[in-house]
Amino acid sequence: MLWIKALHIVFIVSWFAGLFYLPRIFVNLAMEQPGATTERLLLMARKLYRFMTMLAVPAVVFGLLLTWMQYRTPQGMTMPGWLHAKLLFVVLVLGYHHACGSLLKKFERGVNKRGDKFYRWFNEVPVLLLLAIVILVVVKPF
Repeated sequence: MLWIKALHIVFIVSWFAGLFYLPRIFVNLAMEQPGATTERLLLMARKLYRFMTMLAVPAVVFGLLLTWMQYRTPQGMTMPGWLHAKLLFVVLVLGYHHACGSLLKKFERGVNKRGDKFYRWFNEVPVLLLLAIVILVVVKPF
């Protein structure tokens, strides 16, 4: 179980590195003047999004496996309240990941309507989600 936990942590850290950086690329893309060359930034964003997705899959799989190993009983799954809350935040992280993919497609099509300030705030969302998840896992408040 410790091997699975270690791999889960490594994949989570790697995935979140991408979640922190991709919106920074969006900030730079939003700051570009119309007609300016943005292909290099779009290429970086595309590659990063694909890589993030490949990291998210094992992170989620190892997390679910840990949950199943730790909280299964002969009567079924008995999970504490903090774990239910954590799983809710994980779903929000997955939604944020998906939103990043949708925003990337808008940049690729040249139909982005949002400015760099929006993306600066958007970039703070994964920090708050990670903070909530870590507090739930470490403190186990309920």
